[in-house]
Amino acid sequence: MQITVSTVSLTVDDVNASRAFFTSHLGYQEIAAADGFASLTRGDAAVDIVLLRGGTEDPHSAGFALAFTVTGIEGEERRLRDRGVAITTPLRKEPWGERLFQVTDPSGVVVRFVEWASPTR
Repeated sequence: MQITVSTVSLTVDDVNASRAFFTSHLGYQEIAAADGFASLTRGDAAVDIVLLRGGTEDPHSAGFALAFTVTGIEGEERRLRDRGVAITTPLRKEPWGERLFQVTDPSGVVVRFVEWASPTR
């Protein structure tokens, strides 16, 4: 596995308001969006941000998740499963083009692994 991007995923009440805040005041740019979803980046060493509308997120995340964009997502899910790591969200594809699975560490921190694909039309 190669990690290409690190992302903080936040569940928020108003994706549009949060997106406006981060883009207007903190220099982020939107790189992808759909209903209830926005992905933001700065192009420097700052962590990327994904905003998800409350109620659209996996119940394991409790409002926060650490996400890694990776290569070879199927192999990484298999490797972790083979090592006995519980996969709390199995590999799936979201309509906005994100393929993901999640694990949860012993303290409850959700770690999401993401690989980008073409959006579902």
